[in-house]
Amino acid sequence: MTHPIDLTALPRDFAWGVATSAYQIEGAVAEDGRSPSIWDTFSHTPGTIDNGDTGDVACDHYHRWPEDLALMKELGVTSYRFSLAWPRIVPGGDGAVNRRGLDFYSRLVDALLDAGITPNATLYHWDLPQTLQDRGGWPARETAEHFAAYAAVVADALGDRVRQWATLNEPLCSAWIGHLEGRMAPGVSDITAAVRASYHLLLGHGLATQAVRAAAPGAEIGIVNNLSTVEPATGSDADLAAARRMDGHTNRWWLDPVHGRGFPADLRETYGVDLPERPGDLATIAQPLDWLGLNYYFPMTIADDPDGPPPFARQVPRPDAPRTGMDWEIDAGGLESLIMRLTTEYGARRILVTENGSAYPDTVGPTGVADPERTRYLEDHLAACARAARRGAPLAGYYVWSLLDNFEWAYGYDKRFGLVHVDYATQRRTVKSSGRRYAEVIRDHRHALAPKDAPTGAKGDLAAGAAARAQHDAQPADASVV
Repeated sequence: MTHPIDLTALPRDFAWGVATSAYQIEGAVAEDGRSPSIWDTFSHTPGTIDNGDTGDVACDHYHRWPEDLALMKELGVTSYRFSLAWPRIVPGGDGAVNRRGLDFYSRLVDALLDAGITPNATLYHWDLPQTLQDRGGWPARETAEHFAAYAAVVADALGDRVRQWATLNEPLCSAWIGHLEGRMAPGVSDITAAVRASYHLLLGHGLATQAVRAAAPGAEIGIVNNLSTVEPATGSDADLAAARRMDGHTNRWWLDPVHGRGFPADLRETYGVDLPERPGDLATIAQPLDWLGLNYYFPMTIADDPDGPPPFARQVPRPDAPRTGMDWEIDAGGLESLIMRLTTEYGARRILVTENGSAYPDTVGPTGVADPERTRYLEDHLAACARAARRGAPLAGYYVWSLLDNFEWAYGYDKRFGLVHVDYATQRRTVKSSGRRYAEVIRDHRHALAPKDAPTGAKGDLAAGAAARAQHDAQPADASVV
């Protein structure tokens, strides 16, 4: 049974997308000049990943990307959000550029454009070259500077064809989960390292934004944050204060600086760590954004936790809340609330829901993969997007996490988010019923709002792709990259 969505509330040029990330799908970790990343190191450390899984092969996308592109065409998506692997392009973290790494992404971009699918490229999705980690990692300022240099290389090579760029994906996870909680790479548990990493991640965002704009005039640049609604568990003063701290830790610490408000003073006090500030840094971090990316998965209900780690607050379960296979609470209304918050409180001029999705224990049956829970999740969250658009939010696109089942970080391969099922033993892909439903929604929106005098569907998309390719082909080759 399908559930109706008010598709007319979404703009005609709404981006219907799917999202992936390099380490989670590419595999080929030691091919064509790629160097190890912090996730290669972390996943090969005993006890860090469920079942001892690694991303060594993952979905083998590095070799099977034409098949995955065909799946995107089959679903009818109009945009593909993917990340570029820094250790594949600049294996040393800085210095020499690996042409074979750049060529892989260049071929992918060309094929996307030929298929009428807009590329949306993320520069950093957590896979820091291990060599830079060995030299201090994100707690060191030099990493932000190296990130900007890498961004300039990529924008120079692909900026004639890629217009939409994200600097960072979920810096919260890199800083807090990777450096405070230690549950993600690089596996550090140190509040000082975490706060310094958070600062340099955002500094890197600002420096990379400047670098991309210099190399690719006309680029549209954003940053992607994972945000949650935050409510107190009770009306007590302690829980109210804890919810305020958690909102700062999860949301304001990442939104305020890029919107010119600096780092929240209340969280500075909570963390008790001096920021490694230099004159001009805040202006660099607050580079104007062309769009703002929102990743949303679950709401938070928060209680005071004075004996816990910063921010001295803990998430408590709502006993009657529905949950995904990740044991994450489901609240589609939270997505609408966050879209409106970005609109009204932060004045976002263009918002993309850059990730939203759910994991369930799927199995392939005689007729394919039936996943009614994921299908309902998808419908409910798309309906929340439509409500926000109806209320005036500048919502420009939605990207399902994920196109494929993949290496789900510390959870290994047990947690499946994909619209497409992957049999990891054979690499066979099977579109799930949720994928079929997403394709249906995309078609319905296209038909509902297509102008009568303009090409629609593949015809119009292919015309746009051909124009971008023609522009690229007219450019001289860059002989400076070796």
